Amino acid sequence: MRPGVVLALVSASCLALLGAAPGSGPVPLPATMADTGGGSQLIVAQAPDTGATAGTVGWWELRDGQWVQAGSAPARFGAGGLVEGGTREQGTNTTPTGLYDLPFGFGIKAAPAGTTVEYRAVRASSWWCQDNDSASYNRWVDPLPADCRAAESEHLVDYQAQYAYGLVIGFNYDRPVRGRGAGIFLHVNGKAATAGCVSVPEDDMRRILAWTDPAAKPHMAIGTVGGDTAVTRY
Repeated sequence: MRPGVVLALVSASCLALLGAAPGSGPVPLPATMADTGGGSQLIVAQAPDTGATAGTVGWWELRDGQWVQAGSAPARFGAGGLVEGGTREQGTNTTPTGLYDLPFGFGIKAAPAGTTVEYRAVRASSWWCQDNDSASYNRWVDPLPADCRAAESEHLVDYQAQYAYGLVIGFNYDRPVRGRGAGIFLHVNGKAATAGCVSVPEDDMRRILAWTDPAAKPHMAIGTVGGDTAVTRY
């Protein structure tokens, strides 16, 4: 058999083993994940490893049964890197890995044109309660309730750059576990790494808000390229 024929047969066998067909492109990242949340929109934040403070965010949509990337942006993560969401501890400046819903958007600036997700305007009286002793732990509060200490919470309007636009990431949100962490968002970049959130440039945050469709049941996956916190595990 001629060498060229042997090479062609070997290449075809490799493609078959990989589940790809000749001429096909790379498998979309969401198609390699264990779970995408069941909706037709997915935001994926991926870091090289758990010690990284920078990576990428891509947003994807399901079209005719195929995941198609709608956009991407450089991303920043917590100054303490990334950690498995189920074992995260508050105050560690780590970004929790996992798959989360996106309860609502918010911002100091008006919602970008085309925004359909619930969008709350940040006012001088708007806070995110992070006080473990409060009944409002890990909740937007407006105004600050008496049982939530200001020193243990975020006065949202104080973060003019970061909270110009944001999306709440549903980490520790539905049934908050005290001490696990509060106030994890996808928001606009500040000057450096975050305190545990994921951040992107302002123009990209605007695009994400205008793209996010609550009817599509959007979710966000956060993880690393490989290892125990690989984004494909979620």
